[in-house]
Amino acid sequence: MLERIQLLRNIGQFDSVNAGAQLPFAQLTLIYAENGRGKTTLASILRSLNSGASELVLERHRLGAANPPHVVLGFAGGPIQFQNGAWPAPMPEIAIFDDAFVAANVCSGVEIAAGHRQNLHELILGAQGVVLNATLQVHVARIEEHNRTLTQKSNVIPAAARGDLSVDDFCALPADQNIDAAIAVAERNLSAGKSADAIRQHAEFLPLSLPAFDVAGLNDLLARSLPDLEAEAAARVRTHLRSLGRGGETWVGDGMARIATASEGHDHQVCPFCAQDLAASPVIRHYQAYFSDAYAGLRASINDVGQGINTTHGEEVPAAFERAVRIAGQSRTFWSAFTDVPELNVDTAAILRAWTAAREVVLTTLRAKAAAPLDRTELAQETITLITEYDAHRSVVDTISNALQACNAPIAIVKEQAAAANLAALTADLTRLQAVKTRHSDPVNAFCADYVAEKAAKTATEGQRRQARTALDNYRQNIFPAYEAAINTYLQRFNAGFRLGSVSPVNTRGGSSCSYNVVINNVAIAVTSDAGPAFRNTLSAGDRNTLALAFFFASLDQDPQLAHKIVVIDDPMTSLDEHRALTTVQEMRRLLARVSQVIVLSHSKPFLCQLWEGADPVGRQAILIRRDGAGSTLAAWDVKQDCITEHDRRHALVSAYLNAGDPAVERRVAAALRHILEAFMRVAYPAAFPPGMLLGPYLGICQQRVGQQNELLVQADIDELRAILVYANRFHHDTNAAYETEAINDQELTHFCTRVLAFAKRG
Repeated sequence: MLERIQLLRNIGQFDSVNAGAQLPFAQLTLIYAENGRGKTTLASILRSLNSGASELVLERHRLGAANPPHVVLGFAGGPIQFQNGAWPAPMPEIAIFDDAFVAANVCSGVEIAAGHRQNLHELILGAQGVVLNATLQVHVARIEEHNRTLTQKSNVIPAAARGDLSVDDFCALPADQNIDAAIAVAERNLSAGKSADAIRQHAEFLPLSLPAFDVAGLNDLLARSLPDLEAEAAARVRTHLRSLGRGGETWVGDGMARIATASEGHDHQVCPFCAQDLAASPVIRHYQAYFSDAYAGLRASINDVGQGINTTHGEEVPAAFERAVRIAGQSRTFWSAFTDVPELNVDTAAILRAWTAAREVVLTTLRAKAAAPLDRTELAQETITLITEYDAHRSVVDTISNALQACNAPIAIVKEQAAAANLAALTADLTRLQAVKTRHSDPVNAFCADYVAEKAAKTATEGQRRQARTALDNYRQNIFPAYEAAINTYLQRFNAGFRLGSVSPVNTRGGSSCSYNVVINNVAIAVTSDAGPAFRNTLSAGDRNTLALAFFFASLDQDPQLAHKIVVIDDPMTSLDEHRALTTVQEMRRLLARVSQVIVLSHSKPFLCQLWEGADPVGRQAILIRRDGAGSTLAAWDVKQDCITEHDRRHALVSAYLNAGDPAVERRVAAALRHILEAFMRVAYPAAFPPGMLLGPYLGICQQRVGQQNELLVQADIDELRAILVYANRFHHDTNAAYETEAINDQELTHFCTRVLAFAKRG
């Protein structure tokens, strides 16, 4: 951001001015000066800094000054000086609207020349597009130079040495040192054509995969027990089972199934071993509760999971995986001769080791669980580690499988091409290569080498040109329609009465240009014409300046670096009607929130006052360029002394309408009603109605606070304000798309004017 003007010496009206060092600039800086005091000089200084064109400063060397111009501008990053006839570096983040912008991009007086359309083309493209266009023009110039050189070098090659071949065909034959390799390639191509059947029959890559271990499911199973088993029974049984040693629980569980068999023919349960009565046994009841149906179901679940792991991870599964890897390797060897195929580095031995280790430790854990089903446990950290190592191999296999699967699409193309191979053409190519050596003999070889080198250089440049043109065309395909829409949006906001049509790029031999029509009453008017309607005789000076402003604002909209821009606008009010002046102010206010800084220079105090009144007091500054002897100097400007508030004007307008009823101003009066109420609320309730607040949302806040300690308006005032707002909103574009054609009744308007003024008098 420009923070201050520290020194202006020997330039324009400024002799040796350093007063600006005491005048800090703000995000919005307004500079007022009468005509001829130095506004254009300041704009030219900033334009010179933007482009690096030192002549813009040098040509304004103060008449009679012995020393050259010297300028020091204070920026946030430090001072920048124009000294010894130059700036240290251009500053492209400055965007300037002034007479020079209009003359360069729109028209000179009433005429539009080719240069205007070329400059407008660059303006529409923006910095990125200008670079693309400049790159294209460099390649175009280089190709023309290549053509001249090729003509000279082709004339040196004897026609008798070429035979029936053209210069290009003759010189296109490969050099001796590459002929063997070229012949080998041709032979491989011919071999591929002859191998069409094998290519057609050979399968594409099949997916490779390894099954996973369900760690969460295993942990859930290992943690299962019998929640309904009484703690006393479980404790007694487990104490007894531990005394039996390893496998005791399984042994007792099997024995419980034999009690029924041993008890046949008895009216009581007997021991299957000694046939004693078990009715008095202190643990038999606990055994029965312990080894219940749920117990049997849990053991069955454990067995099912173990069998599932054996099925998924055992038997022929690893062998099938090894076969799949071997087949994939064979397919890679075959297809790599015809297309790019990634390496197949699968260490099946390491995978099988990790797989087996993980499988065995999981099965061991399940066996332990089967031996003591009611013991809650989980996978040991060692088991998790082995599964993780195995999963790492699974991930690698998945990656390799995906890479091989991605080759199936190119393989399909290889099959299609092999099926359509022309063996005769491939044979002819090989024959042609075998005849190459007849072309390589001195001095013809040297002539051809020169021609081929130049031809290759031209081909490379043509490729660069195509890339540059494609990049430019792609960029323009998006930017030009967006720019046309943006221009017409601004023209509509400016109430221009015309719009632009067919804004499009044009490629000419002299470079790229821009074409457009001016559309008036749905009739397209050419920008240039020797007779009949044209730009020069259909647009007024105000229209032309409005068009220039629309071009400028639209170009800013397309700038991806807009947030970093310092926008300088010099006297935008030239030839603008009053309604366009207001719109210009509104657009500048919108712009202020989107850029780093806005600097406005003007000789119109009312215009600058409008900008001042709507700006944030913290982020605004006003500067005056005043006469100082025979020159000019900078000083602080007290804007308040020159401003008459818009609220005062609106209030006077409505009051005058109530007194005189002038129908010529009734639409302005209707539009002023909402602004009067907003201004009143801004003063009456500054905390609740901050700048930018609208009446609709504010009424919602008031309604929420009715009857509360922080009440703003009583219900009667809310109802009155809402009723007035319904009427006033009919005459604003943000609440009524047809606000400009909304019918106005004098009696109704007078009624609401009276109510608005009465409301604005309340305490």
